[in-house]
Amino acid sequence: MATISTTPGTATAPAPIPLRQIAPWAIFGAVLAVVLLYFVGAEQGITSVFSGENVHEFVHDGRHLLGFPCH
Repeated sequence: MATISTTPGTATAPAPIPLRQIAPWAIFGAVLAVVLLYFVGAEQGITSVFSGENVHEFVHDGRHLLGFPCH
């Protein structure tokens, strides 16, 4: 029977990620979230970017799931 021996090692702390590397992704995520929130929550009527009901029908169930009224 084989035995596995482990030796306790020293734990090293992970290196922190600089803010300069996180900031572009955080800004991109925030802009994407605002755009998605607009299309799910407000893309209808006078504030619509695209004419017609295509976007509204595409995100219709998401609107109700997030609590936005649309009827």
